[in-house]
Amino acid sequence: MKTESSNRHANPLEAIRSEFETIPDTTDIGMLSIKSANRTLEDAAQRPDPEQLYLELWYEGEVCCLFADSNLGKSIYAVQMADAIARQQNVLYMDCELSDKQFQLRYYDVENNIRHIFPDGLIRAEIDPEAISMDNYEDTIIKNIEDAALVTNSNVIIIDNLTYLCNASDKGEAAGIFMMKLMQLKKKHNFSILIIAHTPKRNLANPITQNDLAGSKKLYNFFDSVFAIGKSYKDNCLRYVKQVKVRAGEYRYDSDNVLIYEIVSDRGFLHFEHIGYAQEKEHLKEDEDNAANAQLAINVTELRKEGKSIREIAGELGITKSKVERIIKRTNDNTSL
Repeated sequence: MKTESSNRHANPLEAIRSEFETIPDTTDIGMLSIKSANRTLEDAAQRPDPEQLYLELWYEGEVCCLFADSNLGKSIYAVQMADAIARQQNVLYMDCELSDKQFQLRYYDVENNIRHIFPDGLIRAEIDPEAISMDNYEDTIIKNIEDAALVTNSNVIIIDNLTYLCNASDKGEAAGIFMMKLMQLKKKHNFSILIIAHTPKRNLANPITQNDLAGSKKLYNFFDSVFAIGKSYKDNCLRYVKQVKVRAGEYRYDSDNVLIYEIVSDRGFLHFEHIGYAQEKEHLKEDEDNAANAQLAINVTELRKEGKSIREIAGELGITKSKVERIIKRTNDNTSL
């Protein structure tokens, strides 16, 4: 006859529950590490808080994403970040965009015969182009990144860009699997990883959101932090940087306080020169095609037919005289077609 004790432990789950009751704060079950909430707080408090790697955009131990449309300066900004961080610790920069010659020319002042001197801690790596078509390419490149980071003693890794490492980066499922493997690297070695990604063609009248990240539905959730570069419609020479997702810090550079930059070269160093802050809406294109503006154009045309002046139309509709003039010109241009 079985005793009550033997019946209790005949069930494997009951045995585990009994074991956990004798270890109130922590235990392991398979791949799971289980702790009480209070023990979790106590253990985490013994480790230092993550430090900023670059402004409030990227913190130690994070997998971060920088995304933007083509030709907005993603790589320039990423190298600028790497240059700053490498003055304190080693940085492995996976450059899948430029050849060594293109890199040299970008950071060379021809007129003054000066090249930029990077810190010794900035270590650049290129991918053999013939290897891209090999079997198990993505698994191999992740292993190579891990080995290169360990050999160069680099806890900070920048990958420029995701498309070259994950052949289907705009396909959510494939990109998600690739990101899971990168997350394993982060957790295994406590790496800090910045991934450069692109956006599909976007409407420059709209604010930047997570939906502008290619493959966003699968990718976005993997990242600890996300920020983006936008082009100012006010001035083609200006760029703005906006935080889209934050975990470790705070939203310092949101839509009400984006970073404003001008791309300049100083003694061979092509970089984003910070010139101030602004609201994102100040740098967005006015959407002249939406329904509200279409109705506004109708109203301006009707008031003009009534013989009212530009000043009177502006006052009645609550818009600037210059906007009235633009609407009238556009209407006249369309009429003459």
